[in-house]
Amino acid sequence: MSESRDKADGNTQASTPSIGFPAPPVSVRPSSTGETADDDSGGTRLTRRGWTLVVSGVLVVAFALLGTFVQVPYVALGPGPTYDTIGLDDGKPVVNVAGEETYPTEGELRMTTVSLNDEVTLFGALGLWASGRYALAPREDYFKPGETDEEVKRENVKQFQDSQSNAEVAALRRLGHPVKVLAKEVVSGSPADHVLAAGDELLMVNGKKITKEEDVRAALEGTRPGETISLTFQHDGQPERTESVTLAQHEDPDQEQGFIGLVPIDRADVPFNIDISLEDVGGPSAGLIFALAITDRLTPGSLVGGEHIAGTGEITEKGAVGPIGGISFKVVAAKEAGATTFLVPEANCAEAAAAAPDGLNLVKVGDLDGALSALEDLREGRQAPSC
Repeated sequence: MSESRDKADGNTQASTPSIGFPAPPVSVRPSSTGETADDDSGGTRLTRRGWTLVVSGVLVVAFALLGTFVQVPYVALGPGPTYDTIGLDDGKPVVNVAGEETYPTEGELRMTTVSLNDEVTLFGALGLWASGRYALAPREDYFKPGETDEEVKRENVKQFQDSQSNAEVAALRRLGHPVKVLAKEVVSGSPADHVLAAGDELLMVNGKKITKEEDVRAALEGTRPGETISLTFQHDGQPERTESVTLAQHEDPDQEQGFIGLVPIDRADVPFNIDISLEDVGGPSAGLIFALAITDRLTPGSLVGGEHIAGTGEITEKGAVGPIGGISFKVVAAKEAGATTFLVPEANCAEAAAAAPDGLNLVKVGDLDGALSALEDLREGRQAPSC
């Protein structure tokens, strides 16, 4: 950066009117601070030191503004809020069963979350990182290029709703209640398009009765593209219908059977309603805890034996528990909420063990049956499988 200098290197000369004889020259020296000096026009000019201070001040202000207001392409991850799924949230039951006998619960069964902040400034990122409580990750790991915040929110809400449905099916199936098979998705332009709609109940496919989603795939075994089959279904409580469709060629060249273009999914078939009410929570990782909370509501006795238990884990309709992200933050949140035991998906055990606070018992689970068995062990004072 170049520096500005005045014409006389900081010195100027002044003259007075002549009164019959020349006035002697007067030398004006810079002030002791080195900030300004008089110029020929009677004004002041900055010295080199003055310009250095001004430029430095401008740079400091600019850096402060950038650090305070300009966002960086990172997100901050940390422990999020927890919710007692067998308790209340804002005065309402988190898991509410209407139209079926329920039983009182004791203790706490907490789902855990991870907080994600995608409006991180430079100074904010440095502060969060220095705290040791949060981690920074590239924003692109959580937000697809060009994806809006609204699209991300919709996807998180959808995952959360799917986790509730899976938990409901897994719990009710475990308790002996029947399920039905719905068309979860219908591929646009496929043979099923304009015949089925998402949400239709599938009753028969190719002349075979459908009682679980695997039955749909089994009914199509041995079929070939161009073959005509029948679909019997029910749309939104209307009378059942039977339509014929001609199977298409599958996009996967290794698939020789005919392509129908629908994704089946199991859903509970019960005369009562289960409602899970939580706001501003997204993602699929609460499925295991929701399934346990539903089971606790619908069975006598206390599932957690009055203890404070937390956990996490995605769950399928069949009850399999899958790994999730952010477990190192969730164990911290659970401990801070007063939990003494944390249910960990088997695949997350190593990560959870490395981050778990002292005094938090980690229990390993692979499916809903295993989780229920582990909770029984804890109630009876036996050693449960641990990480």
